[in-house]
Amino acid sequence: MLENSFKAQLINYWRNIDKKIFFCFVILFALGLFFSFSSTSSLAGERLNKDYYFFFLKHLTFTFLALTIMFLISVLETSLLKKFITPLFIFSFIFLALVPVIGIEVKGAKRWLDFYFFRLQPIEILKPFFILATVKILTLEKLQNSQVKYFFSFLLLTSVIILLIDQPDLGQSILLIGSWAATVFISGVSLFYIIGFFSIFLFVFSSLLFFMPEKFGYIINRLVSFIDPSKGDKFQSSSALDAIKLGGLKGQGMGEGILKDSVPEAHTDYIIAIISEEYGSIISIMIILLFLYISFRIIKNCINQEDQLIKISLCGLASLLVFQTFIHVGVNTSLIPTTGMTLPFLSYGGSSLIGSAILAGVILNYTKNRSYLYD
Repeated sequence: MLENSFKAQLINYWRNIDKKIFFCFVILFALGLFFSFSSTSSLAGERLNKDYYFFFLKHLTFTFLALTIMFLISVLETSLLKKFITPLFIFSFIFLALVPVIGIEVKGAKRWLDFYFFRLQPIEILKPFFILATVKILTLEKLQNSQVKYFFSFLLLTSVIILLIDQPDLGQSILLIGSWAATVFISGVSLFYIIGFFSIFLFVFSSLLFFMPEKFGYIINRLVSFIDPSKGDKFQSSSALDAIKLGGLKGQGMGEGILKDSVPEAHTDYIIAIISEEYGSIISIMIILLFLYISFRIIKNCINQEDQLIKISLCGLASLLVFQTFIHVGVNTSLIPTTGMTLPFLSYGGSSLIGSAILAGVILNYTKNRSYLYD
C-alpha cells in the first residue's frame, strides 16, 4: 500500500515538474562533475601530492548531496516551502554573522566556517533565501498599499551587505545588490526609489573607501588595474583571457590547458576560461546559452503565474542566476574587474554546489504545473 502511494506521488511529481528545466539543471551538474575532473586532477596529483581523484571525489560527493537537496526542495508542497523561507533565511543569516567571530581566513579574506569535514561559505547558502525573503517582504498583505515595504527590503539588503563588506567580499555584494534591484523593480517599485537607494549605497561605499583605505583599498587597486593594466597586477585575469584566446573555437584538448597549473583557484573562479582553453569557445557559448534557456523557461512560466510571491520569486532567482553567470564570464574575459565569482553548478566547491541546488530546487518547485496537482 505504501509502495503504491509512493509510486503515485512520484508519478504525480514527474507529471507536474518542468522537465526541460529539470534536465538543464542535471546537465549542468553533470558538466560540473566532468570539468572538475579535468581541471583538478593535475592540481591534486602534481602540485599537492594527493591522489589524482582527490578533488574529483569530493566534488562527486557534493554533487550527489546537491542533487538530493534539489530533489527534496522541489518535491515539497509549495505552501510548506513558503513557510520555511523565513526560518531558513534566519538560519543562514546567523551562519553569515558568525563568520567575523569564528570564521577562518584564507588569503586575506574571512568568508568560511570550518565544520571539520568541510568548509562552508554561508553567503552561497544565503543568496537564494535572501531573494525569497525579500519577495516575502514585498508581498506582505499588510504592506501592499505602503511604500515602506521597499525600505524594509533595503534594510534587509543592507544588513547582508555590511557583513559581506567586512569579510571583504565585493563580488557577492555587487551580485546581491543587482539581484535585489531587479527583484524590487519587477515588483513594481518606482525608479525614483531605486535611484534613491543606490545613491545612499554609493555615498556609504565612497565613505568606506575614504575613511578606511587600509581595509578597502584593494577595491581601488582592482579598479585602477582594470582601467590601466600597467598600474596593477592583472596576472590572473590576463592569463584567463589568454587561455580563452589560446583555446579558440575547438580548444586544445582535454588536459592540455595550462591555466589550471598557473593560476590559483582556477577551478573555481576561472572555470569558464579552463573550459574554453581545453574544449573551445563553442562549448563555453553552449553553456552560457543553457543558462539563458533556463532563464527563458522561468520567465515564460511567470507569465501564467497568478501567485505574486511565486512570480516575483522566480524573476528574482532568474536574475540571480543570470547575473552570477555573466559576472563570472565578465571577469574571465576582462570585461569587468576581478571579483572572485564562481560559475553556478560548474565551479568546484561544496558551498557553491549546495547554493546552486537550493536555487534549482526552489525554481523547480515554483514552476510546477499546478493544474494537475489535485487530479
